[in-house]
Amino acid sequence: MPNLQDRLSLPAFEAANRVFMAPMTRMRAPEPADAPTELHQEYYRQRAGAGLIVTEGTQISLEGKGYSGAPGIYTDDQVAAWRKVTDTVHEAGGRIAVQLWHVGRITHPDVHGGEPGVSASALPFRGRTNIKDAAGNVISVSAPTPRELRVDEVPRLLEDYRRATRNARAAGFDMVEIHGANGYLLQQFMSISSNVREDRYGGSLENRARLPLEVVDAVIGEWDAAHVGMRLSPLIKFEGLDDADGKEMGVYMAGRLADRSVGYFHLCEPDWAGGPSLDDNFRTALRDRFPGIIIAAGNYDADKATRVLEGGWADAIAFGRPFIANPDLPARLATGAELNSVDFDRVYGGDAAGYTDYPVLQPTR
Repeated sequence: MPNLQDRLSLPAFEAANRVFMAPMTRMRAPEPADAPTELHQEYYRQRAGAGLIVTEGTQISLEGKGYSGAPGIYTDDQVAAWRKVTDTVHEAGGRIAVQLWHVGRITHPDVHGGEPGVSASALPFRGRTNIKDAAGNVISVSAPTPRELRVDEVPRLLEDYRRATRNARAAGFDMVEIHGANGYLLQQFMSISSNVREDRYGGSLENRARLPLEVVDAVIGEWDAAHVGMRLSPLIKFEGLDDADGKEMGVYMAGRLADRSVGYFHLCEPDWAGGPSLDDNFRTALRDRFPGIIIAAGNYDADKATRVLEGGWADAIAFGRPFIANPDLPARLATGAELNSVDFDRVYGGDAAGYTDYPVLQPTR
């Protein structure tokens, strides 16, 4: 039976273990450059023991930005800054993928020049985002009603994803992950709770999946299928989106990603955000449609990880919050060591406190 410490061969490379680091927004990139700093280099270096690090969501354009302090990958300065991060991770023996992110409607006009966010449809919703006040403090604000993305804007959006992929390659990333989860733009198109369009991007399941799959094809076209993964979150309840009817879309997307032989399918399970726990029948349906590498994430501990790996429903487990407080998480899981607790007051924004100052295990003599 596979276990967390086993190596794993992905289409693009071999991972040293199956303890992956899930993408997590941390909001440490200074504005207006939105580029990672030496602090990011240290944060990711500390966690290079993961089989694969997936970075925090990284916006593909200014339009795609939703959170003050989130990094981008659409300017030359951002690419140069990310190159220092990837070099640091590689020197430490790790692998790292960048998560390509467009938040859609989960944004605020203050983040990008007073313009509203874009989404599948111009629907009011109960979502919030984080921005900084005049004193530089992180505050939570309501996200206003977005405008509907026009059909004639789709080519420009796809080019934003292509450019981000080219930039990721230039920055030295091992892969890219397309963020199609957690209620952001691509899931806003997939879900009937946020998409009431009547054109070729709305209505039927196939139409609602059209834009996400066009993004996948655009990204593959800039690299190749082996170096592209996608994160999806069927049934998620998050940021004003209730994907209660998401099972059918999840199974459909798994099949379409298999058709394209993408490097992995990253399943973000909904229970971490107050959604239902996935049942094993659904896990089996996803596995039947996607025979490639499946990464499972969401409220996992070692016992749950072992059960899902041994059941054959996933090939690796991505841990989020445990990696915040435990830079050496793979070693702790391997030895059964006690885990540090997360300082939730310092998750978003700030400096090294609650970011790079968590203790690691001391070597035994």
